[in-house]
Amino acid sequence: MLAQRTSLFGLSGTAAARAAAKVAADAGKEIIDLTAGEIWSELAPTIREGAIDAINKGVNRYTDTVGMIELREALARKVSLDTGDTWTAEEVAVTSGAKQALFNAAMVLLNPGDEVIIPAPYWTTFPAQVLIAGGRPVFVDSRSNGYVARIEQIKGAVTERTRAIVVNTPSNPAGAVYDVQTLMAIAQLAINRSLWIIFDECYGDFVHGHHAHHPIVSVAPEVRARTLIVNTFSKSLALTGWRIGYLAGPKEVISAVKALQSHTSSNPNVIAQHAVLAHLQRGDGVYESKLRSRLANARRLGLNVLSSLTRIRVPQAQGGFYFYLDLSDLLRRKLEDGASTTADDIANTLLAEAGVAAVSGTAFGDPVGLRLSYGIPPDKLETGLSRLVELLNAWE
Repeated sequence: MLAQRTSLFGLSGTAAARAAAKVAADAGKEIIDLTAGEIWSELAPTIREGAIDAINKGVNRYTDTVGMIELREALARKVSLDTGDTWTAEEVAVTSGAKQALFNAAMVLLNPGDEVIIPAPYWTTFPAQVLIAGGRPVFVDSRSNGYVARIEQIKGAVTERTRAIVVNTPSNPAGAVYDVQTLMAIAQLAINRSLWIIFDECYGDFVHGHHAHHPIVSVAPEVRARTLIVNTFSKSLALTGWRIGYLAGPKEVISAVKALQSHTSSNPNVIAQHAVLAHLQRGDGVYESKLRSRLANARRLGLNVLSSLTRIRVPQAQGGFYFYLDLSDLLRRKLEDGASTTADDIANTLLAEAGVAAVSGTAFGDPVGLRLSYGIPPDKLETGLSRLVELLNAWE
């Protein structure tokens, strides 16, 4: 009865994990939820003030399909500052979160049968949207290289049907940060083979230790004409529910996105647009600095707890706000004992026996991974990770 395309995708794996945690909590079980890709935080004052001002002024009408011109101009200034090159409002589309930006990119770039190279583990929405657009995801396993795809692997995956490469840095779920050399090599490959780069930098505000985030068009300016930048305020301003993101790229792509968006969502939420515009105009960086400091403290706390793991390596957590555990050694021992155990089994056991909700790596194309968010309050984080360490160290 349903369209054939519905067989190509299911419920997002991260959404399914959140739903399972909610079911357990609703049943009266004390659950510490480490599944969500969001930060528990108060609103930035400028966001709150911008939204309230817009409401008090009676703002309730359509805006331009791809966002208010004032907001797109402010975003163009932001992208210009981030990349070191000049961008204009005509090269920016405001979207209902990064997911719509990615969906728009897939729909305006891909023809049926086109291939898109996606390093694995990957955010679950990347391949789903390629499939919806009629394309074919081609996965490159990055686990052996610290979750950063090697350029040789990417080159080996290119065929005559390849249309685009997804670059997600810092990556979700693994938190890996791409180095300058790898980005330059990917850019040169895209130029040589006339490929598009879909550059997802949604976690770019959160890098840790000696690592740094580099927009690919800043390290290789010549690839700008073949690059679409995807970003959002869901992470950097802890606004997941407000659904404001943006897509930056060549004018002809943004023009096509505008036409597409006019038939899907019309414009993004007008109050959220005004709130983000107020922040871009009046924000002083204090809120972002506090948010980064909070996450840095949570990362230190979490890594300290996870250092007690006896059979699992402590994750590097270079960027973003996830700990990504490699369960391969633990699962290998179980297999040697004749038991077939998966990351799904471990996630289910954690929820049932320890009251800790995590996302199995199978959601990200990785059967031996486990994603844990540290964007939650520190007391809950410490309790949840301590329970997890105790269960995994005793795993038989």
